[in-house]
Amino acid sequence: MEHNHSHNEHSHSHNGNKKALIISFILIASFMFIEFIGGYLTNSLALLSDAGHMLSDAVALGLSLSALIFGAKAATPSKTYGYKRFEILAALLNGVVLILISIFIFKEAIERLSTPPQVIGKGMMIISVIGLIINIIVAWILHSQGSTEENLNVRSAFLHVIGDLLGSVGAIIAALLIIFFGWYIADPIASMIVSVLVLYSGWNVLKESINILMEAKPANIDSNKVISLLKSVDGVEDVHDLHIWMITSDFSSMTVHLKVRRDADRDLILERAKRSIDKEFGLKHVTIQIEGREICPHEEMCN
Repeated sequence: MEHNHSHNEHSHSHNGNKKALIISFILIASFMFIEFIGGYLTNSLALLSDAGHMLSDAVALGLSLSALIFGAKAATPSKTYGYKRFEILAALLNGVVLILISIFIFKEAIERLSTPPQVIGKGMMIISVIGLIINIIVAWILHSQGSTEENLNVRSAFLHVIGDLLGSVGAIIAALLIIFFGWYIADPIASMIVSVLVLYSGWNVLKESINILMEAKPANIDSNKVISLLKSVDGVEDVHDLHIWMITSDFSSMTVHLKVRRDADRDLILERAKRSIDKEFGLKHVTIQIEGREICPHEEMCN
């Protein structure tokens, strides 16, 4: 019964993520062309850089959508976890793209600082406001219908959009300064601020993606607390060979060896240990090896 509930919950989350990404992709891809043409016509680097960021958003959302579709494919004898890691590869690529775009924007902005070109402030203002509205709608869709907290891939797409939203705010401020004061230098400065925000988002996504691919322990789980909890189970004498790692951002696994008393009820210990781990840490994919005596042919494997 619990398994069915968990499966239905996962299926609902998957469908919500998929729907949110499809709607977001259509909105972002459509406005990207408008912003690029507007940036070209108004001669605004802030708009062009934001359009470039929106291109990366469209790619990110497309990759995230592909990752969800591929990730849902069933496991095979050669790929025992299925294609779940595809979404992490997509998130890794998203992070790299964000970093490269931020470097490009910063470079272009520095070149414009010495001799800022004239920019059509009113046209820049109109397009920036429309961009801000689009980004707010997309961010709301991803946050309300997608799993931005649990799913790294959806979160990376969400961060792309947040960076874009802040870019639109920067472009609006720059447009106001150009309209009222003729400060054309505000355009490259706004672009530089956007590039720093994009770099920050990209670095976080890249770092977390690599962390998962390196099979690191989830940050919210303390290995020592896991060991203490298992040792508190009646009949357990020792705990060793504990491994906790992430398959994806929302799917963690654990394996452990438990040395128990020879007269202990192994089935009862196994049931209690799994239930405690699930209740305390939310780990459901747990493999426990019960040992009644010292079984460790290779000592280094048990350290």
